[in-house]
Amino acid sequence: MPEIVLHVLPPSHPCLTAEMALQRKGLDYEKVALTPGPHGDEMEAIYGPEGRTVPGMTVDGEPVHGSRAILARLEALQPDPPLFPAPIADAVRAAEAWGDEELQDLGRRLTWGALHFRPEAMGTLAGGGPLDGPGTDYAMRFVRASWKYHGITCERLVADLAGLPAKLDHIDALAADGVIDGAEPNAADLQIGATILVLLTIGDLHPLLLGRAGERLARRFFPPYPGDIPAGAFAAGWVPAQ
Repeated sequence: MPEIVLHVLPPSHPCLTAEMALQRKGLDYEKVALTPGPHGDEMEAIYGPEGRTVPGMTVDGEPVHGSRAILARLEALQPDPPLFPAPIADAVRAAEAWGDEELQDLGRRLTWGALHFRPEAMGTLAGGGPLDGPGTDYAMRFVRASWKYHGITCERLVADLAGLPAKLDHIDALAADGVIDGAEPNAADLQIGATILVLLTIGDLHPLLLGRAGERLARRFFPPYPGDIPAGAFAAGWVPAQ
């Protein structure tokens, strides 16, 4: 069997997508958790200038960068059980691409966006409780840096929140069409479900998320994800009515 090394940041949902795919394939791998901040330079040293983000995977030293590329490489390496099952493989690929390109960034922007208004909750994302005063001071600095890095503004958050119901409707439609939410997880389940899993940490979004197909993917195919950002982080009127 090949030697597989997966490079991750523990809070990253694309990293969780890649790790669940490896477990689905039953492949042995070494997981290397990088340190936030210096991780960009560490990733670039392995994956090149275009590979500063996580996740990354090496297969016998060969670098594979990004969750979609990783899932495709795993499918070629170990076809069974499939991540792109026939006869819906093309539909799964399209849904996986949508989950990566249209949905994935919401897991970052909305979570960091909510933490700006409830920075003490950052401690829960590490599996602990709300932060104390000094910890919250540190969290506020970290969150501000994250807003700058991800290009987050209040105007953008309002637009992201306004567009979320249509994305959840699309996930429901994919499930109704049998593309996702089947008996076994496929690549689209793992791409979409990981983002919804992160969004479920935001209490303000529960009225939109609970009972939908996206929540089922998150609960069925992923381990519990730490984090509790209490409702009330976003201003009244920012989150659309259910």
